[in-house]
Amino acid sequence: MIVWLNGTHGAGKTTTSALVQRLIPGSRVFDAEKVGETLMDITPGLPETDNFQHWPPWRPLVVETARRVLDYTGGTLVVPMTVLVEEYWREISSGLARHAVPVRHFVLHAHQDTLRGRIANDTVTGPDSPFRLAYLEPYFEAARTWLHDEAEVVDTTHLTPAQAALRITEALKG
Repeated sequence: MIVWLNGTHGAGKTTTSALVQRLIPGSRVFDAEKVGETLMDITPGLPETDNFQHWPPWRPLVVETARRVLDYTGGTLVVPMTVLVEEYWREISSGLARHAVPVRHFVLHAHQDTLRGRIANDTVTGPDSPFRLAYLEPYFEAARTWLHDEAEVVDTTHLTPAQAALRITEALKG
């Protein structure tokens, strides 16, 4: 099974995914961003883009990597990855379904002011990352038009990552 944690930057995906992994026996965290980083390392480079998700190979490679890891290890993969383009989500989710891999899709949501505050105070990527800030509006547009309808929404505005992880694991049991 895959537990996909979606949401924009600052929602708590990375921190929460590590905590969810600890609460689910036999689970592992699969950072699909590493697939994008591998594609970015190809030389000469692939066609110019502002987001590796736009490269057509990224989506099927995520599906193939996830399914092969699950075939090898069993258990659960926790995938913290922002996907805001509906077509890309459909490609990934239908690809996993073709391989009979069940997916529980969660969106970690927070109010815009909360997200801006988290991004402003980020000690890992640095304060006020233009890259992270640029994804706020696309996230809220996706949330309004399709994303929240396709997932179980966990509002992290007033939750700690540990509380969000507990909500997710409780939802998985129910």
